[in-house]
Formats: sequence, structure tokens, C-alpha cells
Amino acid sequence: MSETALWRVEFDSDALKELRKLGAAPRQSILRYLRDRFATPEDPRRFGKALSGELAGLWRDRVGDCRIVCRIEDLRLIVLVVRVAHCRNVYE
Repeated sequence: MSETALWRVEFDSDALKELRKLGAAPRQSILRYLRDRFATPEDPRRFGKALSGELAGLWRDRVGDCRIVCRIEDLRLIVLVVRVAHCRNVYE
């Protein structure tokens, strides 16, 4: 029986700083969302939406009032979180 590889979630250093600035409840919700939805053997693109324009190649998801912006690296099975911010500030 072969084992299925899991996607791994990593944070860009700036995204990690943004995550730390959030309150405890939103931070826990985001971490739980990433663990339950992305750190699985299934394609992470089944959630969220692809971005276009200047942000083409990135993917976004909404968790409560926050957005997560990430890059999905298929060859390495990594979801790299590049932004975590309130919905009104995330694309600034």
C-alpha cells in the first residue's frame, strides 16, 4: 500500500508577521483552515479562487473577515502563504 503525499503549508516571512498581528481568534481560524483544507493529499485549488492581473499566479481564500493569498507550488507540494490580512487591506 503506497502512502499519498500531503501538501505542506509554509509562510513567507511577511505573511507570518501579518498573521501574528491578528487577534487570537482569527489567527486560530486561519491556521485551522490551512491545516484542514490545504495540508491534505487533495488539490488545494478545490477551495478559493485564482487571482488575475498583477496577482496572476496567486490564489486567494477567505476565512471570516480575513483573506489568505498564497502561491501553490505543484512540484514541491507546497502552499506558500504570501499575505494574510483583513479583506479591506489585503490587496494594498
